[in-house]
Amino acid sequence: MEIITGVERRRRWRAEDKLRVLAEAAEPGARTSEVARRHDISRGLLWYWRRQLRQGRLAVRGAPEPMFLPVQVSGPVLPEPVAPGMATNPQIEIALPDGTCVRVGTDVDAAALRRVLGVLRR
Repeated sequence: MEIITGVERRRRWRAEDKLRVLAEAAEPGARTSEVARRHDISRGLLWYWRRQLRQGRLAVRGAPEPMFLPVQVSGPVLPEPVAPGMATNPQIEIALPDGTCVRVGTDVDAAALRRVLGVLRR
């Protein structure tokens, strides 16, 4: 005999909440099983949400759509003479429409640059 003491529930998760849980699971050192347990969901559901995010099927409604921004390439600039023994440090300069200017070395990690630009968009 089986006794059911409560009502089986099926939660409805908003996209914002799913993305918040996914961001928590993506933190360095985070364990998928612990994040799932903390939010009372299965690991499989967390992996399903990750797949939805990768496929572009999970997005916040009303979030701005990605768009191309105009790029202005300055004219040819002659490099300044460099004294022997001095290393050059080539940089990439990104000027945003609000006047913010970001300069990074050419060796910057793409993920780090993405995080910086993401913070500036807020």
